Amino acid sequence: MIELNNESGVAVDTERLVQLATFALDALRIHPQAELSIVLVDTETMSAYHEKFMDEPGPTDVLSFPMDELRAPEPDEEPPVGLLGDIVLCPEVTAAQAAESNRTPEEEADYLLIHGLLHLLGHDHAEPTEKKVMFDLNDKIIAAWTASRA
Repeated sequence: MIELNNESGVAVDTERLVQLATFALDALRIHPQAELSIVLVDTETMSAYHEKFMDEPGPTDVLSFPMDELRAPEPDEEPPVGLLGDIVLCPEVTAAQAAESNRTPEEEADYLLIHGLLHLLGHDHAEPTEKKVMFDLNDKIIAAWTASRA
């Protein structure tokens, strides 16, 4: 179950984000009853969260708050059920940095949504090896999503 709340004050294609999250969860074999919350916030709120939870000043593009520490199942395992957690996106920051990534604001939001989801599933990018695995998986999901919509 995916719940999305747009508290950002910015018009966002929320249906697209829910469809992408659903696509990614299916691709990662997460149980359809696993719960995911996506919250879109304004720059001021994101700055406050970034400072409170990461001890860093200013806004960021995405934050993830895992709950039950679910992981994508191995091929021979059953998909996990539980609370994935919360992904917090800031559309204003996303739109501002999209050009740096050679993406449209919508594509940047897509990419960061998957990035946040992968964090909820235990992926990290602190070490070069982990970063490669996480970013390759992010790219693979986005490419499959794009191809599915063509």
